[in-house]
Amino acid sequence: MNTLKKRGLGRKLALGALTATATAALLTSPASAQRDPAYAAARANGTVGEQIDGYLGIVGEATPALRDMVNDINIKRRAVYTQRAQTNQATLEAYATTAGCQAIMRTVPGERYQAPDGTWKTRTSAPPERLSICP
Repeated sequence: MNTLKKRGLGRKLALGALTATATAALLTSPASAQRDPAYAAARANGTVGEQIDGYLGIVGEATPALRDMVNDINIKRRAVYTQRAQTNQATLEAYATTAGCQAIMRTVPGERYQAPDGTWKTRTSAPPERLSICP
């Protein structure tokens, strides 16, 4: 097996191993704190969406209040990802990407998410488009 294939397989295995802990991280207090009315409204009306890198993104125009809310949520996510990545001996990027895979999978119809090509999609009843390395 060549080195590139080994790296790809290793990354898939590492991301797979992080799935359970990433899911747990998203279900901890920072994630539940995100369910305030402003966040719920922004998610429902499609002005925010889940990015492939594990962070929340703004879709379209950003008001100062929306930007502040998204920045606050992402700071909290990064803190959780950093702690969990260290605990799991993973890189922050790998852990955040795994969390992004899970967050995108948990979107519901009508919510926005970032597709692997970087475009914003609206979730339908079909499974969302995800990175090929997602478990």
